Amino acid sequence: MTTSGSETALPEALDEIAHDFTSLSVRDRLTLLLEFSDDLPELPERYEGHPELLEQVHECQSPLFLAVEVEEADGSVAPPDRRVHLFFQAPPEAPTTRGFASILHAGLDGLTVGEVLAVPDDAPFRFGLGEAVSPLRLRGMAAMLARIKRQLRATNLA
Repeated sequence: MTTSGSETALPEALDEIAHDFTSLSVRDRLTLLLEFSDDLPELPERYEGHPELLEQVHECQSPLFLAVEVEEADGSVAPPDRRVHLFFQAPPEAPTTRGFASILHAGLDGLTVGEVLAVPDDAPFRFGLGEAVSPLRLRGMAAMLARIKRQLRATNLA
């Protein structure tokens, strides 16, 4: 993890993604965001046809639903050290929203509960996308992160 100035560090994978974005021109950032959109994993079958298992992020301009899972405890791993798995659903015609979800998936999926909860709330603003997309869209990504963290806290694992 790296920090710049007084910023709280991002997890390594998310930090690498942020660096990839900020090292590009604004136009190329949009292209990379579209590439991330194409890489968003499909929902597992257990979520298909079960919208009640997903939480809608109403702040997103396009329909975005997410689910957060934490690996089952086997007694040998403390709750904050259990691994987090993220699942998102967004329509193909919403590439910006899908791209944001894919960034969070790539940067956070598989981290521990403690690592995800430690991600700074301003992380979505560290990709240099504020010059490429509207502030309203970036608030949607921030809302995704907030929902993920809220779901983790609600499980009383932290």
